[in-house]
Amino acid sequence: MWITLLTLASKHLAWPPQEDRERGDVPGWVLVTLMTAGLVLAIWALAGPALGNVFQTAMNRVLAF
Repeated sequence: MWITLLTLASKHLAWPPQEDRERGDVPGWVLVTLMTAGLVLAIWALAGPALGNVFQTAMNRVLAF
């Protein structure tokens, strides 16, 4: 009898409910996505001109032959 009561209590007191455990942490994933996008934009802003110069130099060397 105690096992049945403990089982029922654990099912009703469990958080999150058993059927919701696979949902994940939506606000956490949104934050990770926004932070990743911010880092990509920051790195692109800093390294964009240098990468453009590297590409232009490589194209000039290929076209010179």
